Amino acid sequence: MTKMGPALDEMEGKRSLFAALSRTEIPLVVYVVIFSTMALLWIFQAVHEDLTIGLFTELLGAAFTLFIIDTLLVRAKTHRWKVVRNHVEYLISRNVNRLRDGVATRAFAFSPGIDSELSEVAMTAIMREQRAALLTDLEVLGAEELLRRADEGALFTEDLYAYFNEKAEDLWSIINMKYAEYMDPELVSVLIHLHTQLKDCCGHIRQYRKLERFPGSEHHYPQIGRVGMGVSLLEVVRLLNMLKRHGYSEAASLRAVVARQ
Repeated sequence: MTKMGPALDEMEGKRSLFAALSRTEIPLVVYVVIFSTMALLWIFQAVHEDLTIGLFTELLGAAFTLFIIDTLLVRAKTHRWKVVRNHVEYLISRNVNRLRDGVATRAFAFSPGIDSELSEVAMTAIMREQRAALLTDLEVLGAEELLRRADEGALFTEDLYAYFNEKAEDLWSIINMKYAEYMDPELVSVLIHLHTQLKDCCGHIRQYRKLERFPGSEHHYPQIGRVGMGVSLLEVVRLLNMLKRHGYSEAASLRAVVARQ
């Protein structure tokens, strides 16, 4: 696992992108200094009881005032950014869902069983379950076995290079958007890592295709491309599954939203 993987795995349920808004606006060290000083005053109150008790009371009042102001600031900020938070969470969930579909379909020739008697909504749900089962199975494979399950005829093409590069740029746009400072740092780390792995997949495709430029190197460049692709593609699958487990994968709605009158 990567360094940011275990951190995100420890989250219970869906971790809000704007979890940082619920954190204190005042550095924790301020509270540590105040309460440490109060503890020292309480210990040494026998030296000058009136002075130490007075300072102790002042510090207690200051800590209480800071806490109240901090709580009001955080609550106001959370309320102000609620609408933006919901839209950004949906944006990331949609991007992750599209990437999961693209990886399954383009790299592993995923072809779900279609039942024409079911509604579009029901069939979409079944297809998502089938795709999730495939990606979950792939996650536990080794890099070499993963490559054997992949469609090598499509894996090292210019089309897949363009697709991986496009999705990496989509993620980079989200990471660098104006509101990224409000995302949870652990989630941003995972998105950056996913972006890097997609870019690495592009690099492995380029290595594989150097055979076209250097005839006679079939035992070198293609093999380097295969080995690297196995490692990076497995990491992409793992990260996509991790994001889905924490709620960041959502299909586009097939039902019209009725506005309230």
